[in-house]
Amino acid sequence: MREVLLLCWRDSGHPQGGGSERYLEQVGAGLAEQGIKVTLRTARYRGAPRTDTLDGIAISRGGGRLTVYPRALAAIALGRLGFGPLKGVRPDAVIDTQNGIPFFARAVAGAPVTVLVHHCHREQWPVAGRLMARVGWWVESTLSPRVHRRNQYLTVSLPSAEELTALGVDRERIAVVRNGADSVPPAVRIGSEDTRTEHPSVCVLSRLVPHKQIEDALSAVATLRRDTPDLHLDVIGGGWWEENLRERAHELGIADAVTFHGHVPEERKHELLSRAWVHVMPSRKEGWGLAVIEAALHGVPTVGYRSSRGLTDSIIDGVTGSLVGGDEVAAGDVADLTEAVESLLVDAERRAELGEKARARAAEFSWTQTASGVRTVLTASAAGRPVSGLIGAAPAPTGADVMGEQNRRAAG
Repeated sequence: MREVLLLCWRDSGHPQGGGSERYLEQVGAGLAEQGIKVTLRTARYRGAPRTDTLDGIAISRGGGRLTVYPRALAAIALGRLGFGPLKGVRPDAVIDTQNGIPFFARAVAGAPVTVLVHHCHREQWPVAGRLMARVGWWVESTLSPRVHRRNQYLTVSLPSAEELTALGVDRERIAVVRNGADSVPPAVRIGSEDTRTEHPSVCVLSRLVPHKQIEDALSAVATLRRDTPDLHLDVIGGGWWEENLRERAHELGIADAVTFHGHVPEERKHELLSRAWVHVMPSRKEGWGLAVIEAALHGVPTVGYRSSRGLTDSIIDGVTGSLVGGDEVAAGDVADLTEAVESLLVDAERRAELGEKARARAAEFSWTQTASGVRTVLTASAAGRPVSGLIGAAPAPTGADVMGEQNRRAAG
């Protein structure tokens, strides 16, 4: 394989960029290191140049939130004719990232297309408005599976693979390649008892958008502050929902107990993670939950919702963190989240035990491994051989492994 084209509605530098964009770019960088020519076509945003180079990836930008799709298709078609921003791009394989809506690149690509889906968006579509939500979910749940019925699919967790199967995608064409993890920057002290805050502290690492449900973390802190007045919450990350969250903190009377750090450099992000006692991820939906592994690098366990689906893969309940609630969103989930956070804040031994096991599991993941797994998928796709199952990464411990660990802990 000599050349790969990546399609995504955003890149990681976009104000609303997040984990899914980072995954694709890390894969692209890994492929570039292996001598493969990699081009990323994505949207343009204020301050971003039309062309750029990042970690060996040639980036071409054009279009906005919705126009990125037709403009990318036009650029691909013109490029095959020797014109436009993708002139000279002749990919052996294409990754079409479906963030709710795919590019439908198979119509113009002239090369095998792999559809990358981090998770399904049924729960997020209502934010787009009633009409857009209905159209978007129809495209995602009905049209795309039909159009791509012969294409290879790629996703990042076993629960997301199950969601795709439920939409009618053949299990034999769904490959799972989990996220990798960056090393802690050399200038940052790795999390330990020496780096933790003296006061109880909780952190959230997330984009600030409605479906991340940061309000639930605020509610938990408001409740716990009644008995733990020095509890503090660090919110790491930015997004268009930030002002709403600030207002909610004021309404709950905890504005002085919450610091909104916004977008921060990598070193600062890891410094903040190393200080935390507990990481909270109250997201409504996750494909994997990269922040779980980033917190784990510092020995910080995560509390999240079981109904988010993807966190059931990145968090081993009772071993590397805690999952609360049922398989579906329920009214009592916030209370369960609050109770789980409190139990870790007051039990230093338990918190340290989960944190160290989370750190050990985080060491199993690397972006090099992820890129190698994706290359395996793309190579098979280019050869017309569908692949399925977990590719190129250490599998999560089985239920028997987890039960054995819990039994050993209880016996000890």
